[in-house]
Amino acid sequence: MSLLVVKVGGAVADETAARAVRDLVAQSHEVCVVHGAGPQITAEMDRRGLAVEFVGGRRVTTEAGLEVVRESLLEVNAELCAAIGPTAVGLAGDEIGLRAEPVPGLGLVGEPLPSRPPVILAALAAGLVPVVSPLAAGPLNVNADETAAALAIGLEADSLLFVSDVQGLLLDGVVVQAIEADDAEELLDAGSLEGGILPKLRAAVTAARVGVRTEIGETVVHT
Repeated sequence: MSLLVVKVGGAVADETAARAVRDLVAQSHEVCVVHGAGPQITAEMDRRGLAVEFVGGRRVTTEAGLEVVRESLLEVNAELCAAIGPTAVGLAGDEIGLRAEPVPGLGLVGEPLPSRPPVILAALAAGLVPVVSPLAAGPLNVNADETAAALAIGLEADSLLFVSDVQGLLLDGVVVQAIEADDAEELLDAGSLEGGILPKLRAAVTAARVGVRTEIGETVVHT
């Protein structure tokens, strides 16, 4: 039996993602899900007239913004759990001990640290699917991709899978089937990438360097 951490993007947190999770469970994998809510958060911040700003894939977060983040994550978490089915257990990261270091200059934002919450281990041992919202103690808003990598490391997962509307790493319009962590890091440092692939690739490199097999859509990141 393999332990998988599956990161589900807010744009695809629906029946399609839920079916992918159920299929993995049916294949006798233990599955821990981390989800985002990016589109929902941005839409609600726009509705409330709050500024939307990202730095390196992380959302600048004020106290008012954090309220929107929490509400949006709670809504997506409930919807995703309902779609996965009765084995899903919704968990708020800041309530189960996810840890992060504050990121200067971004407000209430943290960089996730490897975590091994007992609540998640107990859920997995009971044959359940923990579905985790990316908040850390503080509370701090933490990027969902980075949270998934931190949990994959802390839980000593076998694989980290990204399920999103990002097809994979695109170079010259072609999806890269596999890339070494060193080469991926060079691309990140060069600043030649933009958009949703940035935090995913950064998280993938972090996980791959400690031996977690990582897939972003069709792209495998390895050491």
